[in-house]
Amino acid sequence: MPELPEVEVTRQGIEPHLVGRTIECVVVRQRQLRFPVPTLLNRRLPGQTINAVRRRAKYLLVDMPAGTLIIHLGMSGSLRVLTTATPPQKHDHFDLVCNGVTLRLNDPRRFGAVLWQTADAAPSSVLMNLGLEPLTSAFTGAYFWGQTPKRRVPIKNLLLAGDVVVGVGNIYASECLFRAGIHPARAANRISQARYGRLVAEIKAVLKEAIEAGGSTLRDFVDSAGEAGYFQQSHRVYGREGLPCLQCGSAIRAIRQGQRSTFYCPHCQR
Repeated sequence: MPELPEVEVTRQGIEPHLVGRTIECVVVRQRQLRFPVPTLLNRRLPGQTINAVRRRAKYLLVDMPAGTLIIHLGMSGSLRVLTTATPPQKHDHFDLVCNGVTLRLNDPRRFGAVLWQTADAAPSSVLMNLGLEPLTSAFTGAYFWGQTPKRRVPIKNLLLAGDVVVGVGNIYASECLFRAGIHPARAANRISQARYGRLVAEIKAVLKEAIEAGGSTLRDFVDSAGEAGYFQQSHRVYGREGLPCLQCGSAIRAIRQGQRSTFYCPHCQR
């Protein structure tokens, strides 16, 4: 699944091509995604000028005067900026056609989403109750530690929950916890403020490195130009079960947490 770095890489790739352009039409080839694509897009969006392309957690927000188009890439989705004459391929489910270019959503598994939020409406339900953005100054070790006195869940599960901090998905949670030296099964309320400070620093560092590397491509992810990311070459624990730890030489282990695979070093993480 595309995580925060992959979504941010996509945002950076499509923004220069979309901002300032006027939407000509919407093409929906498959309406049944994770949520049905709203039928009102065909009459609301034409004539709108795109003012900005933002990211909130793993959602892309395309702002225009009438409201915001909310796009989620799901498990296997990708967005490409193409010429308007580019013929659609299999799994190309949605086009936002502007003057000169087309933003196209390809989603083989159809777990992505295209939603609409009018400018005067309350925030969409998918954007409510989200935690802090990890790359902002507000996300600090003191803040994170302050959210955990009554949280007995494993720290890895808390990272994935999204109500304290957003966007730290499964891949990057394993990597951040390894760099911070924290065992993924340790209860969130059994970690000191100092260790939370280190974890927050590693979260910021790992996510920034991943964005610079174009994200991680394990199966499906490509950026807006169709290029794969290469941060997976820097993974220190994720996907390395049985291989020697790059710090101590111990064999990397894997466990299941919340139906997701977690990778860690039993010697370096406590």
